[in-house]
Order: sequence, then C-alpha cells, then structure tokens
Amino acid sequence: MKSLVLEQKHELSLRDFPQIDREEEVLGPREVRIKLHTVGICGSDVHYYTHGRIGPFVVTEPMILGHEASGTVIEIGDEVTTLAVGDRVCAEPGIPDPNSRATRLGIYNVDPAVRFWATPPVHGILRPTCVHPEAFTFKLPDAVSFAEAAMVEPLAVGVHAATKARVKPGDIGVVMGAGPIGLVTALSALAAGCARVYVTDLAEKKLEIAASLSPAIVPVNVGRETLAERVLAETDGWGADVVWEATGSPKAAAGVFEPLAPGGCVTLIGGQPDPISYDAGAAMVREARVENIFRYAHVFPRCLAMLASGAIDVKPLITRTFAFDDSVAAFERAAEAPPEDVKMQIELPQ
Repeated sequence: MKSLVLEQKHELSLRDFPQIDREEEVLGPREVRIKLHTVGICGSDVHYYTHGRIGPFVVTEPMILGHEASGTVIEIGDEVTTLAVGDRVCAEPGIPDPNSRATRLGIYNVDPAVRFWATPPVHGILRPTCVHPEAFTFKLPDAVSFAEAAMVEPLAVGVHAATKARVKPGDIGVVMGAGPIGLVTALSALAAGCARVYVTDLAEKKLEIAASLSPAIVPVNVGRETLAERVLAETDGWGADVVWEATGSPKAAAGVFEPLAPGGCVTLIGGQPDPISYDAGAAMVREARVENIFRYAHVFPRCLAMLASGAIDVKPLITRTFAFDDSVAAFERAAEAPPEDVKMQIELPQ
C-alpha cells in the first residue's frame, strides 16, 4: 500500500509501507475501514517535514504523514451500528483511552494517552485506506463534499476556540494570524455571534482572502498599523471582547492584552515552541480571562452541521489541490509557505 512517508527531516517518499498493512489487516468489532479520498496538509505535517519534531514529539523512524481526512467506508466491524459500507465520512484523528480520567470527565483531547494520527509514534493517513473507531468517524451530510469534509479537522480547532471563549451575540473579536487556523477561527467567531472580527497578518494576500470571507471581517496589516490603536479607535476606546492568538509568534503573544476590553477574554491557540511571557499587569487591570485550547473535543458533528447549513463556508480556504502522486511536490510547495495559499489538499486515487 503506497503511502507518503517522512523518512527523516527534509526527506519524503511515496512507497509501500508493509508495517501499516500488517497492523490494520484485522478489523476490530467497533472499527471501520475507510478508503481515503481527500487529505489536507496541516502546518504540523509541514513542521515535521522541515524540522523533524514538534516539541517532545520527535520523528525517530519513518512515519506516514496526514491527519485531515475524508473518505468512504468500505468495511465495518461486527458491532458497528451507526455506519454502513458506502457511507461518506470524515474522521477525528485523535483516539483517547476510553477509560482515562480525562475521557471520563469529557475532556478527552487532553488525555495524555491519546493517539493522534501523524504524531510520533502514530502513523498518519496519506495512504489508500485506514482503520478507525466507529465512535470517531462521522457520516457526511449530502451537501458536504469530500474537500469540505477534510476541512472539518482544522475547522474543529476554530469552533473549539470560539466555544472556549464563550462568545456572545454582538461581541467584537480579534484573531491574530490569517493562516488556516486563524481564518477558521474568524469564521467560527462569526458563526458564534461576533458582530465584527479583526484579522491580523503581515501578508497582504492572506488579508485579502480574510476580507473576502465576510463583510464582518476587518483585515489589519500589523506591518503598517498598530492593532490596538485601530481596534480602540473603532470601539470608542473600549476594545475587543475576545482576542484569539493564532500566530504561534512570541512577539504577537506578548501583545494579546493591548486590544482587549476590560473583562474580555484572550484565547491562546497558536503553538509556541518555547515558553513565552505576556503582560500580567495588563491582564490584571482588565480582569481578563485567559483560555488555552489543545486541539478540540465534541465538535466534529457541530462542524458538519454548520457546513451543511451554510452557516460556515470553508470552500474559499481550499486554494490548491494535488494528486496523490504529486504529494512530495505538494509538501515542498507547502514548506515554501506561499502567501496566496491557505489550505492545500491531496486527493487519493479512487
């Protein structure tokens, strides 16, 4: 079974991977076998390719990449009741320990034992088929395409971030960073009730894409103007109710409280490679609430429902699609981080 394999840092290959064939030969009673259709390229995939590690997760042996997936069920286990052969699905890539304390508390995303696709030592799904638990596999509404379904995984981050921030109708929001996660967060914030969302970046092309998503999105090029000054000027000096940090930049994170209104909330999304500092005094005088998110929990069905109804439209974020045979070139392109691209996807042979 040909797979996209990260052999080591800066080295990818498309080749047979007998190990995964052996591991997934037998289908469990509550598992399904999925024929993959579309897989998105995530920033974490690219980071493993360019750096060979993310924090404590180090690639020490060949690993299959990919975790943003949609496809079709081609086999079901004996005890599967909610899915059938032929169902179009997307899959939540993190599998927790069902008996862990975190899972029993409903916060399975922070279960230390969670097994997440394309996170060492767990293989990803840039390959023809995979086996996955029924409980973390979701049937697609008829109105949702395979390409949109492969966007549910990043969208889930944005929806989880909006949920943790406790958005109220009419809130003013700020999203720092116009990458894929920043943009799905902006869309999620609007769907949750924000009246206006300021989106920041240094790349003008990304800001143009952000502005095209909704008239309620206000692009701010922080290379040309000061975010806090713009937000305060347009909110009668009060500030934004919610700020989401989605850049992963220590410099950006250091200024998260500057545009925030008294009593507002800062939600940290962007992964930071090293410890960061922020202005605790600025947080204190605002009595700011600070939230952190790690992936997501319980939001895939919500994402699918919003895609099906049109409450959120992710199609403009899908800017480039590659054939599976061009996967190596796709990752080389993604590693260049072209400003005109938001989400690149790979389609597998059907």
